[in-house]
Amino acid sequence: MTKITVRDDGPLRIEGAIELVDMDGKPYGLAGRENIALCRCGHSQSKPFCDGSHKNAGFQDKQQARDLPPQPPKP
Repeated sequence: MTKITVRDDGPLRIEGAIELVDMDGKPYGLAGRENIALCRCGHSQSKPFCDGSHKNAGFQDKQQARDLPPQPPKP
């Protein structure tokens, strides 16, 4: 199972087997990694991957798990 952790003041941490693709469906080469961090702050020079830039940018975002509302019925 893949686990995604929303880290306070930091990236999305993904653990487990994944395939990350661009908008054209072309896969990113993850070099066998099963643990990656994806940027949430927008300051990374290596987007979509986190390079730690959130620390110098002063990115702050505390998250707490919550439920989404039900999806509206499909027409």
